[in-house]
Amino acid sequence: MFPMATFQPTLDPLGSVTASALVALIPILVMLLTLGVLKWKAHLAGLASLLAALLVAVLAFRMPVGLAGLSALQGAAFGIFPITWILLAAIWMYDITVVSGRFEDLRSTFSLISDDPRVLGILVAFCFGGLLEALAGFGAPVAITSVMLVAIGYSPLRSALTVLLANTAPVAFGAIATPIIMAGNVSGLDYHRIGAFVGRQTAILALIVPFLMLLLIDGRKGLKQIWPAALVIGGVFSAAKWVTSSYVSVELTDVIASLLGIAAGVILMRFWKPAGSAEARERIARRMTGEPASVLTKEPAVADPAEPAGGRIARVTGEPASVLTKEPAVADPKQLTGGRIAMALVPYILVVVLFSLSNLVHPIQHALASTDITFGWPGLGGHILDASGAKVGRTNFKLGLLSSPGTLLAIVGIITAAIYRVHPRAVLGSLGRNLKKLRFTALTIVSVVALAYVMDFSGQTVTIGTWIAGTGVVFAFLSPILGWLGTYVTGSDTTANALFAGLQSTVGKQIGLDPFLTTASNASGGVLGKMISPQNLAIAATSVGLIGQESLILRRIIGWSLGLLVVLCLLAGLMSTPILGWLLPA
Repeated sequence: MFPMATFQPTLDPLGSVTASALVALIPILVMLLTLGVLKWKAHLAGLASLLAALLVAVLAFRMPVGLAGLSALQGAAFGIFPITWILLAAIWMYDITVVSGRFEDLRSTFSLISDDPRVLGILVAFCFGGLLEALAGFGAPVAITSVMLVAIGYSPLRSALTVLLANTAPVAFGAIATPIIMAGNVSGLDYHRIGAFVGRQTAILALIVPFLMLLLIDGRKGLKQIWPAALVIGGVFSAAKWVTSSYVSVELTDVIASLLGIAAGVILMRFWKPAGSAEARERIARRMTGEPASVLTKEPAVADPAEPAGGRIARVTGEPASVLTKEPAVADPKQLTGGRIAMALVPYILVVVLFSLSNLVHPIQHALASTDITFGWPGLGGHILDASGAKVGRTNFKLGLLSSPGTLLAIVGIITAAIYRVHPRAVLGSLGRNLKKLRFTALTIVSVVALAYVMDFSGQTVTIGTWIAGTGVVFAFLSPILGWLGTYVTGSDTTANALFAGLQSTVGKQIGLDPFLTTASNASGGVLGKMISPQNLAIAATSVGLIGQESLILRRIIGWSLGLLVVLCLLAGLMSTPILGWLLPA
């Protein structure tokens, strides 16, 4: 049995903040080395990094072994529920559309908006993904939009990279602005004003990201041919984000921005036709350099879009197509009727409606939340203290039964199966197959979140943050790095704000910077760390069938994350000076 000790971490357990911070960085360096350089499987890299974090916690930060182990267990539990549960539900919901034969109809429906996959990539990954981030978060946008891009015709690797890059600007306002609200609670600052600062920083990112997406999707040729779409969609999204966060509602910022971005794209397509669409489709469907010759496992999480619907149905259940759906899908957009279009969009309409009701209609929100079970983690609650000697509230564990995004996605899957008349055997078979398929992904997520909890409760994370904060006035330029680092480790901008928002506010006041700016920069920096978070990499890889290829995705996406981080650091630093100070809310 673990000893019931009480532990209060110190900032400099080795006698120096610098030395302590450098040692605290070891688990992060182990992750980057094993995953990005040595090309280990993500679950092995995660386990090695977790072991490093435990050793640093016990040997360097003097955390009792029992409490270190319990910290890892709480993190592992959170990795299973809600994170892995959300991923399983999202993939299961998608797989139901595959076995029903409606997946081809979805692809054809997209073609009615535009026959250019680059435009559709922006609309799906950036705008619709932003809407899902605003309503759900927790990796659901990456899981859902990545398979939608596969439906459009993207290669698996290109799909994964595109959605990870797109899932940046919306993250700070995800799940109805939960990260912003957390930053306000921890820092003691008005979260509405924090949101206005974050809205302006991420609005600039939102203007840039669609152009970068074109470079990633189709290189310079794509940028040259499709830049009007990036300008219109990104411009409308950015302007809406700026205005909404400052003058309308922090909570609804990404909901409004995403919907207006989609509307702008649809309207643009009525008056403008992109050049080179046919050639682009061939290039985008082609496997990217470095992608394995066969990225799909024997039983892929994402079926091959070229495989006929009947073949997938037989592979999954052994039943003929007529048993599962009475109306076979069509591939020619000209054959689509209004009813078929509506049926193809059913799962995604249900997702938007259900998440909107659960987050925006307060009686429903409270009813779902009333089923939550919250308790102090056994042996840990009350035994971890912060720097002031107060008990750390993060040792509480919440089991969100009906309020979890995973549960809502599972409900969508069940309703979709009923509407599509999918045989119960196929529904259960899909669930079983995906449970088996997710075993190593779940291990990756569990180990990474456990690592984050150990680093948090042992004091490693705060020591790193304090070390970076000791740079004086230069901190204005470096403040986004804390959010980036926190989200990279934990996979959550909300958690990164819980870790560092108070520190950002305090340091800002001490060195004469606007505390709202430094706190907001933490939230904004976090959106760029999400792109390379190991758990997000695992979600993207699993969703498109690149199981075990997280290291490949990391090597291809990390440059985009670091490049945007440099831009954000310059932006935050210059906003603290007269050069860009005029961008700050009045």
